[in-house]
Amino acid sequence: MPDHAVVSPEAWLEARKAFLQREKEFTHLRDAINRERLALPWVRVEKEYVFDTEQGPKTLAGLFQGRSQLIVYHFMLGPGWEAGCPGCSFLVDHVDGALPHLNHHDVTFTAISRAPLPEIQAYKRRMGWEFPWVSSFGSDFNFDFHVSFTKQQIAEGITYNYEQQPGRDGGETELPGMSAFFRDADGTVFHTFSSYARGIEDWIGTLMIFDRAPLGRNESSTMSFLKRHDEYETKPQAAACCHGE
Repeated sequence: MPDHAVVSPEAWLEARKAFLQREKEFTHLRDAINRERLALPWVRVEKEYVFDTEQGPKTLAGLFQGRSQLIVYHFMLGPGWEAGCPGCSFLVDHVDGALPHLNHHDVTFTAISRAPLPEIQAYKRRMGWEFPWVSSFGSDFNFDFHVSFTKQQIAEGITYNYEQQPGRDGGETELPGMSAFFRDADGTVFHTFSSYARGIEDWIGTLMIFDRAPLGRNESSTMSFLKRHDEYETKPQAAACCHGE
């Protein structure tokens, strides 16, 4: 049994009600931050980007599928990779069920990776996903949105998550993020928002469930427990105490 405080029901209720006030403070702060995000200025996308899709080449405007809003997930899958990033895979495991809700509320979702389209399609089939996923191979898109980097750029120092990072040998050439876009009635596209690193963590509903479990995320480092959903053992790992079979 974990070394944890065990109290009377009355003391438990008192502690829970006190913590509820903290939760309400957080909810109100989150609501305020969401309003501030919507009020941020936009920037017109002047550059023309072309993506390889299952329906043929499409511009950024063509990815909206007739809707006015586009959410892009910058999925870490570089050219020649054997598989996509486990963390990105974990995040997009939550997408397919949300698509009907997004699409019926004027929002299109697509993942974009720098790997060529056939490599994307192979990994997508393996994982059983249905959401749109296109390739920016041969385009500056990933580089312009600060999620792809050359080895030389990494050695000289990159900008990621709005911060300049010192140069180093090695390091990831692809990093995660999301970007949001708006398309007006004239077809003009605006970049409205981007977020990186833990800024997209609240997309991962499973983590929110873990956060309410008795042991929380129960990790030795960030998502140390994580595997792609087809790589877990058939049965959960046996419990390390008398609760095992």
